[in-house]
Amino acid sequence: QVQLVESGGGLVQPGGSLRLSCETSGFSFGSYAMYWYRQAPKKAREMVASISSDGGRPDYADSVRGRFLISRDNAKSTVFLEMNNLNEDDTARYLCNVFAFTSSGGQDYWGQGTQVTVSS
Repeated sequence: QVQLVESGGGLVQPGGSLRLSCETSGFSFGSYAMYWYRQAPKKAREMVASISSDGGRPDYADSVRGRFLISRDNAKSTVFLEMNNLNEDDTARYLCNVFAFTSSGGQDYWGQGTQVTVSS
């Protein structure tokens, strides 16, 4: 059973930082690219960062490039999102995602998300 569990969200002032974690299980973590998305009220879900299976090719949405850093620890089956210089536009629920193959076939998997609120 594939599980993705996000943590690390919270309330932070503008200009502050947070580090999100997504602990995974149930699939061969080191074989798959991982993604962080965010969902704000009344806005489309947005992919903010991605990282290749070996961690060598991070990519970012223009809105977060230079402020966010995605990384992974394949030994711990965990992906991270370090967020710096946060602003109110970063307020959203942040979700971890993978498209993985298991004995049931290939499909998208999502965590429950962790809420990030940027406010003074």
